[in-house]
Amino acid sequence: MTFDDLRVFVAVCQAGSLSAVARDLSCTQSAVSQHVRRLERDTGVRLLERRPRGVVPTPEGRVLQRAAAEGIAGLDLALRRLGELARGEAGTVRVTTGATSVRHFMSEAVVAFRERHPGAVLEFRTETSSRSCFDALAEGAVDLAWVTIGGPVRGIEQRPVVELPWVLAVRADDPLAHRSRLTAADLAGVRHIRLPENSSSRTHLDTAFARLGIDLISDTGVADWDTAILLAELGVGHAVVPALPGQHSTGAPGAPLRFLPLPDLPPLPVGWAVRRWDALTPLARAFADLVGQQRGAAVEPSVQQLPGR
Repeated sequence: MTFDDLRVFVAVCQAGSLSAVARDLSCTQSAVSQHVRRLERDTGVRLLERRPRGVVPTPEGRVLQRAAAEGIAGLDLALRRLGELARGEAGTVRVTTGATSVRHFMSEAVVAFRERHPGAVLEFRTETSSRSCFDALAEGAVDLAWVTIGGPVRGIEQRPVVELPWVLAVRADDPLAHRSRLTAADLAGVRHIRLPENSSSRTHLDTAFARLGIDLISDTGVADWDTAILLAELGVGHAVVPALPGQHSTGAPGAPLRFLPLPDLPPLPVGWAVRRWDALTPLARAFADLVGQQRGAAVEPSVQQLPGR
């Protein structure tokens, strides 16, 4: 049993295909099979089950896959650190999050981090859901993930940083725009712009709607919060979105859009997820702490700038 055997086996389990891994590794399918057979010989159990459209791990294979994936991620991190030390580099911090989160939550921290650690490198990887971010952490591809905080995830530690109140984005000429805040009942009849179906924020919002007995009409869907806000500004519908840092500038007097607080909806917790806090590099911890310091105070909708207040 070798490190390469385990790495190839984990890749096969994730891809569900021997041929796909062979293509990725630029080798033959037979070479990939040899790695798996060697593991099966050493463990004495069958690790993969063939299906019409590929392979899946057996129950015994899943046990080995979980253990090997965790071990490989830890070893990759250690090798990366050793390589940075050997080359005399200050190090790299790898972050994954949604497409617009860096701008909304991390812009000031990025500037401050670069000033304090000029030799360090920040790498950002865009994912479309918290689940994808968790997968990137589990694979050891990133150090930090900025996500919507939800239920426990195996092998992942989550730390909330800020709770975001919900607001309704409406055009300044909308009949609701003169209101200072809205109740759940006020949402009846609005043309709702749906958040991404696979997102944690959508799940959080749908759960709140169901609890409050709110059934919104939705004929438009988007991939992120910023697109929902843009479509609301274009008059396509109304967007229920979190109150994001800097959002008040768009809702200022004279702006085409207003953000009306929705206090009936429970706030959306967002923050950091990591594999293990005590295993973070000092640089990764420094960046996480910077974001936490600058975003730790709850974001409040700028009610004072809304007409009719």
